[in-house]
Amino acid sequence: MDAANYASLAALCQRVFAQHLPEAMPDCPAAVSAPWCLTLLTGQVREPSLQALQAFLDGQQWRVVGVDILACRAACCAIRLQLDGELAFDDARRALLALADGLDMELILQPGGTQRAPRLACFDMDSTLIQAEVIDELAKIAGVGDQVAEITLSAMRGELDFQQSFRKRMGLLQGFTEASLADIAPQLPIMPGAPRLLRALRALGCKTAILSGGFTYFANYLKDNHLAVDVIHANQLEFDGGALTGGVIDPIVDGARKAHLLQEIAEEMHLSLEQVIAVGDGANDLPMLALGALGIAFHAKPKVRAEAPQAIDGFELDAALYLFGLNDRQIDALLDDAAQ
Repeated sequence: MDAANYASLAALCQRVFAQHLPEAMPDCPAAVSAPWCLTLLTGQVREPSLQALQAFLDGQQWRVVGVDILACRAACCAIRLQLDGELAFDDARRALLALADGLDMELILQPGGTQRAPRLACFDMDSTLIQAEVIDELAKIAGVGDQVAEITLSAMRGELDFQQSFRKRMGLLQGFTEASLADIAPQLPIMPGAPRLLRALRALGCKTAILSGGFTYFANYLKDNHLAVDVIHANQLEFDGGALTGGVIDPIVDGARKAHLLQEIAEEMHLSLEQVIAVGDGANDLPMLALGALGIAFHAKPKVRAEAPQAIDGFELDAALYLFGLNDRQIDALLDDAAQ
């Protein structure tokens, strides 16, 4: 982080929000005392956008009682506002989403008490931890890519029942060989920011779980080779003679099961749901996103972005760390300690 850039941004925030900021990024942000936190993510901070945000907050009678700069680097600035005032969370969240779209920034609202490291973090896999829908990649190789992709999109948009769509897609993959799966696994593109986020969570003492409508075969590969994951629940592939049968091994991990598994793991760890977060991108993630302290829709479909408690759209997955009340100095120190 460039000290001059921080000083310039601090002066701008102080001017707009009338809150004192330190001249250099502190080792840790101020303690949260307000009932709400609003995290602003943007590639470049513009004074007119901050002024428009302040005017909106004034109009809602939400008072800014604290400002912290959590990140100030190329392509990612994170500013946390502590807010005092009466608000209905869902209405406020939707209003802030609409406002953010016109200001070239992201605005993420959360209760002040959730600005802390979770004890359990549950993740979807496809299009969340990896940049692919694995079943679509298998279908392309099997020559049924267009058919499966359309079913996948309909399911993720919430237009089809997940279990029904899953059975249809698996039926189209009958005969796909296990040897081909082994070739595909190393080619799965990891979501930018995912390794950094998961390493930081492990350094914080947080357990992590993959709860996926994808496949254990690939989730285990990611756990063994790329990502700091503790628990995996996904769909098992059924083979006969080294090839997929096209059948399904129950229970299918759909949205309802993801929510059940999150609660089950939390109970096994003797955790309350206030110590748990969930991250996903599809309609089948909404049940688990509705549980816990934070439910983060990541690069999500419009329906999911509109309904999830929190959303990150234009940044890498590790931007979630700012929602735990961490600044870049703390994050870098965590990762340095973990690497030693």
